[in-house]
Amino acid sequence: MFKVECVDHIGIAVPDLKEAKKFYTDVLGLKCTGEEEVAEQKVKTAFIPTGEAEVELLESTSPDGPIAKFIAKNGGRQGIQHVALRVDNIENAIADLKAKGVRMIDEKPRYGAGGSSIAFIHPKASGVLLELCQRKK
Repeated sequence: MFKVECVDHIGIAVPDLKEAKKFYTDVLGLKCTGEEEVAEQKVKTAFIPTGEAEVELLESTSPDGPIAKFIAKNGGRQGIQHVALRVDNIENAIADLKAKGVRMIDEKPRYGAGGSSIAFIHPKASGVLLELCQRKK
C-alpha cells in the first residue's frame, strides 16, 4: 500500500528558463530556491515554492529531450507538462499501480531533481502525465 500525500509540484515546460523565471520572481514576487541540471532527463530545472507545492520550470538541454519535444508539439509555446504527486513510498506505489494494471513509464524509481526518487505514470492511464515522487528524508 501507499499514500498520496499531496501535490508536490507542477512541471511547466519553458523554452528559456531565465526568461520564464523572471515572471515568477519579478512579477509574482516568489523566490527561486535553486536550479539543477538532470543530465539523464536532458533538462535544467528551477524550483519556485508556492506554499505546500512548487512550480518546477523545465528547460530542455537537448533538441531531442522530452521537454523540447513537448514544446514543439505545443506549437513552440510553454505549458504544463506534468503534475507530480508526493507519495510516502515510491516502490510500493509502483508495485500497487502495476498490480492494478496501470501503465507505467518507469517500472522502477529513478533520480529526480532535488534528490527525489521519481517514476512517471503513462498519460494514457489518466489523460495527464503524472509523476510520483518521494522526497529524500
